[in-house]
Amino acid sequence: MEFRSGCPISNLLDLVGDKWSLLIIRDLFSNKSTFKEFMGSAEKIATNILSDRLKSLSDKGIIDFAYAHNNKKTKYYYLTDIGINLYPIIYEMSMWSKNNLNVEFNTIANDWFEENKSLSDEKVISSSIDDYLANRKALFLKFEV
Repeated sequence: MEFRSGCPISNLLDLVGDKWSLLIIRDLFSNKSTFKEFMGSAEKIATNILSDRLKSLSDKGIIDFAYAHNNKKTKYYYLTDIGINLYPIIYEMSMWSKNNLNVEFNTIANDWFEENKSLSDEKVISSSIDDYLANRKALFLKFEV
C-alpha cells in the first residue's frame, strides 16, 4: 500500500479513516462476523459500501475470512493480529465520546460503560483483546482456518 505521507496518523487514516471501516472493526470486536450481522448494525451501511469496505480491510490485512464448511456462500470475517491491535484506538475513541459528547448512547454502549467503570483502561483493553482472541480461536476451530 502506498501512503500519502510519512505521518503516522495520516498512514493510519489511509488504512481505516473512512466513514465505515472503524465501525466494521467495532462490530467484529462485538462478535459480529457475517455480512448479514454487519447489515444489522444501527448505522445502516449500504450493501455495496459494506462489500467494498470488507474487501478493502481484507486487502490491507486488517481482517480475513473463512467459509463455513456446509455453506461456501457465507463468509465469516475475523480480525487479524494487525486488526486486533486497533482495539486500544477503538477503546480510546469510545471513552473520548463518553467524556466529551453530551449525547444519549445506545443500550449496548451504556451497558459496556457500566460493566467496565471500575476497571483500569489497561484492564479493559487487555480483557477485551483476550476475549476477542478466545472467540477467534473458537472460530478457527469451527472452520479450521
